[in-house]
Amino acid sequence: MKKIQKGKSDTMERKNVWTDYTKKELKDLERLNKKYREFLNEGKTERECVRVAVKMAEKAGYRNLADVVAEGETLQAGDKVYSVNMKKSVTLFQIGKQPLEQGMAILGAHIDSPRMDVKQNPLYEDTELAYLDTHYYGGIKKYQWVTLPLAIHGVIVKSDGEVVEVCVGEDEKEPVFCVTDLLIHLAHERMEKKADKVIEGEALDILFGSRPLKGEEKDAVSKNVLSILKEKYNVEEEDFLSAELEIVPAGKARESGIDTSMIMAYGQDDRVCAFTSLVAMLEVENTEHTTCCMLVDKEEIGSVGATGMRSNVFENTVAELLDRLGQYSDLALRRCLANSKMLSSDVSAAFDPTYASAYEKKNAAYFGRGMVFNKFTGSRGKSGSNDANAEFMAQIRGILKDANVAYQTAELGKVDIGGGGTIAYIMALYGMDVIDCGVAVLNMHAPWEVTSKADIYEAKKGYVVFLEKIF
Repeated sequence: MKKIQKGKSDTMERKNVWTDYTKKELKDLERLNKKYREFLNEGKTERECVRVAVKMAEKAGYRNLADVVAEGETLQAGDKVYSVNMKKSVTLFQIGKQPLEQGMAILGAHIDSPRMDVKQNPLYEDTELAYLDTHYYGGIKKYQWVTLPLAIHGVIVKSDGEVVEVCVGEDEKEPVFCVTDLLIHLAHERMEKKADKVIEGEALDILFGSRPLKGEEKDAVSKNVLSILKEKYNVEEEDFLSAELEIVPAGKARESGIDTSMIMAYGQDDRVCAFTSLVAMLEVENTEHTTCCMLVDKEEIGSVGATGMRSNVFENTVAELLDRLGQYSDLALRRCLANSKMLSSDVSAAFDPTYASAYEKKNAAYFGRGMVFNKFTGSRGKSGSNDANAEFMAQIRGILKDANVAYQTAELGKVDIGGGGTIAYIMALYGMDVIDCGVAVLNMHAPWEVTSKADIYEAKKGYVVFLEKIF
């Protein structure tokens, strides 16, 4: 039987790539995935991801675009710059040899993930138990978030502008938190409810303390909690009004499976694509066209707000870039965006045989078969979709085939069952070619998600090829 090479097939069937790897490739794969686990452990929130990305970028020779602008410097081919937006999104550029109006090769991923956010007036006490009130963020199955060990990450900004960093629950010496659940012996009526009603959104409150402050009669547990916060962070209850505190699963990213072929971790949607896009961006050098990597916020709630893709921040940043290159005009900006080509680096649902009825097997993504392209997303009749051009997909197929990169195509579940959105349709508003491309994920949007190391490796390779060869 003729051997099917990675990225090369005489049939529509895609081969599992694990058996084709050389010893060197396996070492490279493990090295990349070790760095990926470290990235996940350091970046459980948008702010943390941006901090890690900037550190990696500066190590690779990137400079802050704001400094370039402030100092009145100019840019030229080969220069590397980054721009941070409100500490929750970051965009990197490497200037190519061709004028910017000829377009950029863009990788765009999001770094926000489903979680729970602490409300602005969160602290309350009930029967000598202190709680923090939360509001869940993004699409979650609420029942998955009870009884788990949880950590609190974020910032508290005091009225004088002082920023207090908070991270509690990741170190084994630190306490963890949880949302309580009703024991099975008393839960007969609750168990008869629909899954989306078993745990109500307002019931996702964090158990925060139980020890009363000595000498206090009323709200003694809450007062003890506040005394601890005052001692440890020098913050008052009122400082919750200007805090961003995110509740995420406590614990590190881990290898999964007896063969250690997978990774289980929180936030892999979409940090698996953010990491591979970032690493690819830092790896490429001396390209003809300018390359760009965007790591953005708010995708899980519709890309809204000043740090989401719907804002004008990206367009404004490209305008600054054109200005520093001495190429700015409104027409040059419009041409640059329209002539660009982009991979919307976002995850896809991996086929799960336990729930096979939700998938259409011929058009599903599978572990170990490489990076995944979704020509269109949306739901039902492709509502809310970016439907990529066939010519663009054909061009991508050609460069991946030449580079021996394994890839597959998929839809997110059966018609009228599946669907989902990315940032692709937003970038397509500029008239550029865009297609969704990422890594297959099991347990998507659950507290702990699972990916294949091989798919992560192939995605990074594919992103490098895209940046180098798409023009």
